[in-house]
Amino acid sequence: MVIKMKFNVDSFGIFNDVWALLTAGDKDGYNSMTISWGGLGTLWSKPVATVYVKPVRYTHQFMEKSDYFTVSFFSEEYRNALMLMGMKSGRNADKVKEAGLTADFLENSVMFKEAKTTLLCKKIYKQDLDVGNIPEDVVKAFYTDEAAHTMYIGEVVDIIEG
Repeated sequence: MVIKMKFNVDSFGIFNDVWALLTAGDKDGYNSMTISWGGLGTLWSKPVATVYVKPVRYTHQFMEKSDYFTVSFFSEEYRNALMLMGMKSGRNADKVKEAGLTADFLENSVMFKEAKTTLLCKKIYKQDLDVGNIPEDVVKAFYTDEAAHTMYIGEVVDIIEG
């Protein structure tokens, strides 16, 4: 299989430095959250994006029931919007409206018109992280009060430029 899509970015810095908006669901119901952890690569000869969501996050339930998700990257001018999207829950607020973003509904998922680039991903694997396999200092820093993240790997089936 030849991978024909191109996404030229700093794969080590794009999540940590630029952040992204993870969205799961569809026009009947969705949620988004800002993420600063993730990865891009190849698995089973497929281009993939890997994201991590704690079970306590509202987005988790949408990730669990959805076959697709999007990972959207924005220009720096949307930094405050992404900060708000990461601080507020969609359970009790219309944070998309409050952030000034515009949902754009795809056949299988949701993206945002303001996004610079959106990866449409088909979920191909998921697994709850096992704290028994995580270094003790990381467990102390991230998992003393809440369950560990669920890792989701999605095949990148489309790259949508804004």
